[in-house]
Amino acid sequence: MWAIVEAAGWPIWTIIAASVVSLAIILERLYSLRRGAVVPHGLLAQTLQEYRRVGDKDELMQRLHGHSPLGRLFAAGLRNVHGSREVMKESIEDEGRQVAYQLERLLTTLGTIAAMAPLLGLLGTVIGMIEIFGSQNASGANPQQLAHGISVALYNTAFGLIVAIPSMMFYRYFRSKVDGLLVEMEAQAIKLVEVAHGERKNGG
Repeated sequence: MWAIVEAAGWPIWTIIAASVVSLAIILERLYSLRRGAVVPHGLLAQTLQEYRRVGDKDELMQRLHGHSPLGRLFAAGLRNVHGSREVMKESIEDEGRQVAYQLERLLTTLGTIAAMAPLLGLLGTVIGMIEIFGSQNASGANPQQLAHGISVALYNTAFGLIVAIPSMMFYRYFRSKVDGLLVEMEAQAIKLVEVAHGERKNGG
């Protein structure tokens, strides 16, 4: 492996750095965007049960807010449960924008790496071509310099694509997953609003 890095020249280090950042983001997002961590199963029913038992106490709000992104939406809604249905929905939407920002965190960086990696490979290719032309002299080509220039050009192109392709695939996957999670959270939060207001009207 080290021999390949040496053959690829100094441009390969920029691609290696991009690959390390990309891998770190992918692993972090795979962990953070687990469905069970973002939209825990049964949280709506549990929240409604607690709300019926203790009402909109601060203890319940704090527990929900620290529980999960979905819990943050529930907490935002229940804090305004005594307002109108529209006020409750607006508070959920406001909190939802912050939750969406957290879920989409680092995805822009991953997309940038996916777009940038082929350009870094192209940079290495150009540098390799410069070395190839530099190997030409009056007495002919310098075989060693010619071979090194070809290695720099080919290895950087290949490594740039190797980093870019999975980065773009995971970027698209995470974007789609975040969109799906947001839709599901919105549906559950709206259901919470309808049930809470229905019970409040029936109760008083």
